[in-house]
Amino acid sequence: QVQLVESGGGLVQAGGSLRLSCVASGRTFSRYAMGWFRQAPGKEREFVCGSNWSGHITSYADSVKGRFTISRDNAKNTVYLQMNSLKPEDTAVYYCAGALSYYSDYVRKIIGEYDSWGQGTQVTVSS
Repeated sequence: QVQLVESGGGLVQAGGSLRLSCVASGRTFSRYAMGWFRQAPGKEREFVCGSNWSGHITSYADSVKGRFTISRDNAKNTVYLQMNSLKPEDTAVYYCAGALSYYSDYVRKIIGEYDSWGQGTQVTVSS
């Protein structure tokens, strides 16, 4: 497992942008598929987007497609979530997740497929 630490959350007005970062410990980050999930109050945690080990293959939930972008810098052990055109319904705690994938191109979308999680960062979008 890797240790994951998110940052970059905050309060933003609708239509605004935020960029979340997730830094991983260890020297095997490039072997990990990474994902972002979110959990709004009273709702289940849901998949937002994911990336294969290289960042060349990505997948997005329909609700964020065209507005959010996942990217990664393996040299910095960091995965990013650029969020544009934010909506009040994007308000949630955002979690970074990792899964050891040994350079697989499969993008994981299910919570149970990930074995490392960050502590979460709050994103609040005001109307």
